[in-house]
Amino acid sequence: MSEPTVVKVKPSYSGRMGMDKARTQKWIFLILAVVPPFGGYLLFTLFPNVLSVYYALLDWDGLTDSKFVGLSNFVTAIQDEYVWRALKHNLIFMATVPALVVLISLLLAYLVTYKSYVENEFLKILFFFPNVLSIVVVALLWAFIYDGTYGLLNSGLKLLGIDMNHFYWLGNDSTALWALIPPWVWGGVGLYVIIFVNAMSGIPKSLYESAIIEGAGHMTRLFKITLPLILPVVRVSALFLVISTLKTFEIILIMTNGGPSGSTDVIGLYMFNLAFGKEYINYGYASAVGMILFVILITAKLLMDKFLPNRGVEY
Repeated sequence: MSEPTVVKVKPSYSGRMGMDKARTQKWIFLILAVVPPFGGYLLFTLFPNVLSVYYALLDWDGLTDSKFVGLSNFVTAIQDEYVWRALKHNLIFMATVPALVVLISLLLAYLVTYKSYVENEFLKILFFFPNVLSIVVVALLWAFIYDGTYGLLNSGLKLLGIDMNHFYWLGNDSTALWALIPPWVWGGVGLYVIIFVNAMSGIPKSLYESAIIEGAGHMTRLFKITLPLILPVVRVSALFLVISTLKTFEIILIMTNGGPSGSTDVIGLYMFNLAFGKEYINYGYASAVGMILFVILITAKLLMDKFLPNRGVEY
């Protein structure tokens, strides 16, 4: 038998034109979709970061001529006791705020997801409400709560028989730092409750039914079933919270501005005051402190990648 003849049909001229037009449209779409965000990233993120590295090598106040000083700013920053004091406060926040936010958010998300409360939808809105408020509003609200004369905290303690005698919580160096933790936690819990609720909604109910049959309580189900299955989500949330506690300073700037006597100062606020302060301005030194903060952030990220599992448990 003779082999079948294969006839190759060449695309017509109009067909080639259509293919070329489609290919051109694809490239135009890719350029319009990629170039603006990538250009914005280069202009507003990468370029300022690279420029700050150059500034860190200068002695410059932003107005007069700059002077190249090499690594002198970094040496000064390492020897600066205020940098270490601010870093200590950052580490305290990093050790407390993420743990409290994750734990409280997990408990609330579990109750909202697996408890048949009539008010569940309202509770989700209530928990998320602090995230709708700006940082300025949250800071001013809690500053009023801590007020010594009219504050809600002292009034509540007085009803319980504890008279604080007009004690101002943000004005005492022994309490100011710890008083900043509740507003930080209160302002962050709502978002992660919603995130954890969405993650928990994907867990098969059959796992909980089997656990209930075997006599497992709510805490056992939370830490033996729920947490292992949503561990990747918890890991990413904890990473965001750690980064936030290391670089955020706005709420501290509004509530205490690092006082009293520097007892609430953090790296971000110290860097801000160095660059835009009223008495002393040195962009070069502020950039060097910023580079140290950047190294700390990268180190924290690498440590979390190493010690926190990246994958959840599969049953």
